[in-house]
Amino acid sequence: MKHRALPLLTLVALLLGWEALVRIAQIPHYTLPAPSLVLQTLAANFGSLAGSWWFTLKITFGALALACAGGVLIASVFALSRTAEAALFPIAVVLQVTPIVAIAPLILIYVESTTAALLLCAWIVAFFPILSNTVIGLRAADPNLRDLYRLYRATPWQRMRLLLVPSALPYFVAGLKVSGGLSLIGAVTAEMVAGAAGRETGLASRILEASFRTETPKMFAALLLLVLTGVLIFWSFEALSRALLGRWHASEQFD
Repeated sequence: MKHRALPLLTLVALLLGWEALVRIAQIPHYTLPAPSLVLQTLAANFGSLAGSWWFTLKITFGALALACAGGVLIASVFALSRTAEAALFPIAVVLQVTPIVAIAPLILIYVESTTAALLLCAWIVAFFPILSNTVIGLRAADPNLRDLYRLYRATPWQRMRLLLVPSALPYFVAGLKVSGGLSLIGAVTAEMVAGAAGRETGLASRILEASFRTETPKMFAALLLLVLTGVLIFWSFEALSRALLGRWHASEQFD
């Protein structure tokens, strides 16, 4: 219980210190708003920010869903065929190491729909951790168990379902935790590069608009929503990890 309360107490202490610093030093709100002002601004502008927040969530989870589907499918092919891995894995590495801010302008040129372009950018960022971790997990099965399945002439589907999938599950969940945050980062970064405006835009556009108008509290309010979204995504996947692995895998066993 103490370990769970400690992060919350640390966060509260930091916020109180921030509030005290702004008030004592009389820092202008357009330079550094106090946490209380950020919360007031969020409450006052939540109606306008909620639509943008929902758009960002759609891009984030859409990209994550595509990354999971594509990453698991391609990882399964790689695990069954070394030739396919040798031919295609370098392409995945190139996508991973290329900064999204460098290729986002090209994607926005070639893809007519801005929403589809943002989704593609977020998918590129989120895809590789799922692919890489799942490939490692599928190959991490005990060699003795592999030999046993061959001895009993198990079908490829039986080996995949009963041996490889349970072996890969902890690695997949670990990749999911990483990709959840990366999909949000990719969505926000791509929208920053796009400089999109209008109703169908996300929180990144609200941050850009507020910066142009020097509305620093509103920038912090939109940023707060992004931070809370990232934290909730991570906590959700932590809970999923405990639910899937807590009873049998060492990674979720605590003294």
